[in-house]
Amino acid sequence: MMRQILYISVLTVLWVISSGETVAQDLSGFIIVDQFGYLPGSAKIAVIKDPQEGFDSSESFTPGMNYSVVNARTGAKVFTAGINSWAGGAVDNSSGDRVWHFDFSVINDPGSYYILDNENNLRSFEFSISEHVYDELLKQAMRTFYYQRAGYKKEAKYAGEAWADEASHTGPLQDKNCRSFFDKENAGSEKDVSGGWYDAGDYNKYTGWTADYIVELMKAYLENPDAWADDYNIPESGNGIADILDEARWGIDHLLRLQQEDGSVLSIVGESHASPPSSAKGPSYYGPVNTSATLNTAAALALGSKVYRLQHMDDYADKLLAAAIRAWKWSEANPRMLFNNNHREYKSIGLGAGRMEVNDYERMMIKLEAACFLFECTGDTTFRDYFDQNYTRSRLISTSYSSPFEITDQEAMLYYTTLENGTRSVQDRIKDVYKNSVINGADNLVAFQTMRDPYFSYIKDYTWGSNSTKSSQGSMYYALVYYNLDKSLDQVATDAALSYIHYINGVNPLNVVYLSNMYNYGGDNCVNEFYHSWFCNGSEKWDRVGTSTYGPAPGYLTGGANPHYNWDRCCPDRCDTEEINQSCLSESTSPPKGQPPQKSYKDFNTSWPLNSWEVTENSCSYQTRYVRLLSKFVHPVTDQAFCELAMRNASLTEEP
Repeated sequence: MMRQILYISVLTVLWVISSGETVAQDLSGFIIVDQFGYLPGSAKIAVIKDPQEGFDSSESFTPGMNYSVVNARTGAKVFTAGINSWAGGAVDNSSGDRVWHFDFSVINDPGSYYILDNENNLRSFEFSISEHVYDELLKQAMRTFYYQRAGYKKEAKYAGEAWADEASHTGPLQDKNCRSFFDKENAGSEKDVSGGWYDAGDYNKYTGWTADYIVELMKAYLENPDAWADDYNIPESGNGIADILDEARWGIDHLLRLQQEDGSVLSIVGESHASPPSSAKGPSYYGPVNTSATLNTAAALALGSKVYRLQHMDDYADKLLAAAIRAWKWSEANPRMLFNNNHREYKSIGLGAGRMEVNDYERMMIKLEAACFLFECTGDTTFRDYFDQNYTRSRLISTSYSSPFEITDQEAMLYYTTLENGTRSVQDRIKDVYKNSVINGADNLVAFQTMRDPYFSYIKDYTWGSNSTKSSQGSMYYALVYYNLDKSLDQVATDAALSYIHYINGVNPLNVVYLSNMYNYGGDNCVNEFYHSWFCNGSEKWDRVGTSTYGPAPGYLTGGANPHYNWDRCCPDRCDTEEINQSCLSESTSPPKGQPPQKSYKDFNTSWPLNSWEVTENSCSYQTRYVRLLSKFVHPVTDQAFCELAMRNASLTEEP
């Protein structure tokens, strides 16, 4: 199935006019570009691949000697040049491919183009060059939070007829009158825990993680407020506030409901599951308070108070700050109140799925982040003192090593360097250590500059959620620019950050856009299905694009390549019934098994025991990482740009 999607040599035939002659050009899966496009002035490099290892190794491709950039509207060749072999023709271990590069960075004129192999008469997918090439992409990626809202009706005028649904989890013993997981028969334990987002493909709501998403969204807004419009077609659109802030408030208000009178915050809300979400009728249950969720909430509410005060929403900002301070004070008095859901030790099996409790080091780093934001908002030097006394315990400082797996902690440190009344010596040390580790670390900018990955998006380790790691690595590079750490490297760092967007947008060994169902928005070969309780396997309406009536909603980022994927340990012949044993063999799992790391992906949504969630499940965490990185490259839309976007969107619907 994967090979049929990705590596049919001739996917379609297009006809163009060139020198007065009509020439047939075949669309090739081996000429790879960002399917949405490129910014003027940025690096633009097409990747040409000849697969040597992995599921597609029986395919082969010998590129021609020269390639052209072709104007897709006129058929004119606007640039022609040779290609360069990566690493002298070596096979890349991470992708299993032999690779060439076609650099067309000199082309900056706005328009629609494709790359043509002149000798083989093969072409790439079409793409755009424009200052606003990622505007619609950002909007659709951000809109997935609207689809993930718990307890909110999805009206057709906002969600589209395809994904309209009644409000979920609003029935008896659900979110409005939710009971404790440990006191299910006691009506006195009922609380209103409504709002928030489905965390991922499951509908559970994990407090600490929700708070993390809010911090990411607040930072995304602060870093480039002009990128965010008020026209994302959500119910709050047009109210004069950027829609990212309207969406974030949906999560913030949920956190406020979870906070108890003493300042502590409930740890989790476990939800029932069904497709569509409104048909889930089982009870909701909440878990007890814990320190990590309370500290995470303190951080999110403190930063939120700053952002909403900038919108002149002073009453709301005051409310958030007061709640953040109460959460901090409770955490000070209760520094190690632990609870882990779905865990035998805590007698919580069945409450949620993923486990959200953290270790002592991680809890200390959350407290450091909360102290940073609270100091900025209050000016209380107690918070600055805590930060100054503990920042050297961070792994960034203690090991002088930066990693995309610790980006939240690193960014808390970097944020402190922006505070006007922060301790200068502490700020300088943080900047120096971060700068050195990113610029000189073997797995960071050095890897990009030496082209260790022929797809220009090197990460040291591919794990569950590798697309999130890619976004984090890109943001690490752009931090050099944002925090003004080395002006001489601004262009390199910018190109490096963009290369990770290009990876998710199609510049990868699978030639796939890792976002769902983006065919109406510039994607040509997209994720067609992914693990989600709503868009589930076998759904007549929402399963696979082109097979079900609608397919999944657009814009969801999936987990990505995961070489550690495996089916359930009962497979293939030790499951409870012979029927389940047979389901282990119902479809091939190679890929994702047994592949080079970057090819360890399959476009499927089969549930247990094949466990597709290990590669294709979405997550609000993945989404915020990608959205935040992408938003750095979105610019204010002028009247001229509106015309340009309208022309581009019209071209997407034109017949070739």
